[in-house]
Amino acid sequence: MEFSLFWVINILITVYLVIDSKKQSKNPVLWGIMGFLFGIITLSIYLIRTDRKILGWILLVLAIIFMLLFILFIIAILFMSFSYL
Repeated sequence: MEFSLFWVINILITVYLVIDSKKQSKNPVLWGIMGFLFGIITLSIYLIRTDRKILGWILLVLAIIFMLLFILFIIAILFMSFSYL
């Protein structure tokens, strides 16, 4: 379920980036591909580059914090699983 939600969010980000990049005179193909591959990171960088800096920086910081917490969670699970051996 969570895996499909990830794809839905990336597709929505891609659609937004393609539509909005045409309005901002940016390359819609580049932003669409980047948005599909990297999701929220690309959206935050796009917002920073199109003068919506506050929202872009907030999203970027939250994405980095979420990724760091996810990595720490995986490390904790691995540590706990190997501590029983």
